[in-house]
Amino acid sequence: MVRAAKKAVSLEEKINRSQPILSQVEQLPEFQKASVVLLYWSMDDEVATHEFVNRWYQQKTLLLPCVDGNDLRLRQYTGPECLVDGPDFGIGEPTGEEFSELDRVEMIIVPGVAFDRNNNRMGRGRGFYDRLLKSTPNATKVGVAFSFQIFDQIPVESFDVPMDRVLTEPQH
Repeated sequence: MVRAAKKAVSLEEKINRSQPILSQVEQLPEFQKASVVLLYWSMDDEVATHEFVNRWYQQKTLLLPCVDGNDLRLRQYTGPECLVDGPDFGIGEPTGEEFSELDRVEMIIVPGVAFDRNNNRMGRGRGFYDRLLKSTPNATKVGVAFSFQIFDQIPVESFDVPMDRVLTEPQH
């Protein structure tokens, strides 16, 4: 269902629909006071973050995940020139030193395939984010999704880490 809905929306429309979602992120007190934020470099079927990352990287320490086998390693985004295409998904990943002080991460903006009204998240099935979220206990976890990715209830496994909140575009 979600896959078909994502395909039905053009990339341009996804980018337009992403802006009000990310504006809500900017208004969160947790985001405003956070100095270390983990984001993601969006794929075409996710809430579009490229413009957001480029707007904030000079004011905050912005980390992006890099796929390393079955884990995500974090590196700081220092500008568009630091990105290389990651080996697994072809997603932009920053080069440079690994950021290993996970207790310093104050907020995590998390993509997902689907979310539910209880802030549960369904990922792509490999558990990358669940493992990472367990190792960042001090971070506020915010899921971002289009309205067609929100359900009353989704299946939850014992290892799934719920979000503190999920933001989607305003309903008209």
